[in-house]
Amino acid sequence: MVPDEVREQARKLRKELNYHNYRYYVLDDPVIADVEYDRLFRRLLELEERYPELVTPDSP
Repeated sequence: MVPDEVREQARKLRKELNYHNYRYYVLDDPVIADVEYDRLFRRLLELEERYPELVTPDSP
């Protein structure tokens, strides 16, 4: 079972990553460095690997 705070953290990470994907790929106007994006992405991957039930269709 996934703790609520972990579920919420994954939701926030997905939302933030999708926002940054839009800024980067659609607007061509990134607001964070690649290294910061990679850190967020790795954190989401870690959560999804530990709790596979967190993987959703909108996971980047």
